[in-house]
Amino acid sequence: MNSTFDIKETTSKLKEMGVKYCIGAYVDIHGIPKGKFVPIDHLGHMVKGSELYTGYALDGLGQKPNEDEIASVPDLNSLIQLPWQPEVAWMAADNTLHGEPYEINTRVALKKVLAQAEEIGFGFNLGIECELFVLKEEEDGSLSVPDKDDRLTKPCYDVRSFMNRFTWLDKMATTINDLGWDLYSLDHEDANGQYEFDFQYSDALTMCDRFIFFRYMAKHYAQEEGLLATFMPKPFADKTGNGAHFNMSLFDKVTGENVFKCDPKDDPRGLGLTEIGYQFIAGVLKHGPALCAVFSPTVNSYKRLVRQGDMATFSWAPVFNSFGSNNRTNSVRVPMGGGRFESRNADGAVNPYLAATLALAAGLQGIKEKLDPGKPQEDNLYDLTEEERTARDIEFLPQNLMEAVQAFAADPFVEDVLGKPLSDEFIKYKTAEWEEYHRTISAWEIKRYSHLF
Repeated sequence: MNSTFDIKETTSKLKEMGVKYCIGAYVDIHGIPKGKFVPIDHLGHMVKGSELYTGYALDGLGQKPNEDEIASVPDLNSLIQLPWQPEVAWMAADNTLHGEPYEINTRVALKKVLAQAEEIGFGFNLGIECELFVLKEEEDGSLSVPDKDDRLTKPCYDVRSFMNRFTWLDKMATTINDLGWDLYSLDHEDANGQYEFDFQYSDALTMCDRFIFFRYMAKHYAQEEGLLATFMPKPFADKTGNGAHFNMSLFDKVTGENVFKCDPKDDPRGLGLTEIGYQFIAGVLKHGPALCAVFSPTVNSYKRLVRQGDMATFSWAPVFNSFGSNNRTNSVRVPMGGGRFESRNADGAVNPYLAATLALAAGLQGIKEKLDPGKPQEDNLYDLTEEERTARDIEFLPQNLMEAVQAFAADPFVEDVLGKPLSDEFIKYKTAEWEEYHRTISAWEIKRYSHLF
């Protein structure tokens, strides 16, 4: 991981840059960064695994109180000097146990499947579309849109509302570009108080590291203005939710060429994908219900995955395990020009390492087994009757977190890829999340039932 770095030289350079502390940030099962800070002079020790953690103190790391501690080993390739706190250097990290990669760690799991792809000559490129709300948290804990002028029914791409949040947007955009991520688009999204950032895709591990840091950065800059940046999938029942669409392709490890891309004229289905691309998609669809659990991993995620709900218009969110061309009613979309595809059921709460691990493994299985995804769906699937949907063999994705977790648990593929300890941890924590939610008495229930009976 860090073999190309001379630790003494790296330490010296960081000191010259004003760095005093380093953090190796690994993530728990939810994709939330955790770690210890060390003074810069102890970077070399941290790289060798000096920083130990009681895994039982964290969600989803599979330890009991009597077990040996795990370590975190930072990846110096991911180093970021915090723009707002230049004394601190941030690095993504892996967990180890007794000097070996710790299998109940989602970044470690991704690296394992990436190595399997490399064995057959493929690299995995990933782009994640970052959607989020910037909101005001009221004294009673409720959320509101801070810009009172941002109240259009269809605020997508609205220039005035965008400019009213310019200070925060500019901090974000400037930092993204200063980090070398190549921001190419940002806009006001489809809901009031919602924004999207799109920066250049990269290899999957780098993109997942960047997404974790992006969420952290967005929250920091919003907090500077007394606001809350939230990636919660569905903060408002009557507005669209936060997606984190995964845009995926494979490349040849020798030539670097995109092995999904071809001229649409050479594609019988006309989408600009090679046979390998379609096989990959077929693998993702084969395991679509199980993948939904990691793409949409919270109770709240399934308030987003609805056709319409409380909104005046369709939700944009995918509810069908299907694919098509530039048709946003499918869960898998092939944008114009081909060469990649987009999984649309990923949302802002995603643990990117875990989702990328299973998506890549599913796609590789599709290639190995030469699976066929069938005919692209080009209609507005929201408008189909149940009879039409059944005739096309289009299945719904899970309708709530428990359905998704059950699909995850029932698919042997998941345990084959993640191993039983990691898959069991996900099932345990997500089942507990569902049960806690299910036992909670909501304001809706009190309003509806307290005076009814």
